[in-house]
Amino acid sequence: MTAPRPGPPPGPRPGPPSGVRPAPVEEVGEASHPAVDAAVLGMANAEALAPADQIAQYEAAYETLRETLATIDQA
Repeated sequence: MTAPRPGPPPGPRPGPPSGVRPAPVEEVGEASHPAVDAAVLGMANAEALAPADQIAQYEAAYETLRETLATIDQA
C-alpha cells in the first residue's frame, strides 16, 4: 500500500474572508520571454496529443521553464 500524496485536505477550499476583494490584475503589456512563451504554447498544444506524448511535452516545458528561471537568478 502506498502512502497518500501530500497536499491540501479534501473538501471545499476556504475563500477570502467576507468583505475582502481581490487586488486588481495589472496588465504588464508586452513583457514576455520567447522560451517561456514557447513552453506555454507547447503545453497548450499538448492537449491534442496522446497521453504518452503529453508527458514528454510537459517534461520539455518544465525543463525550459526551470532553465529560464535559473538564468534569471544569475542576472
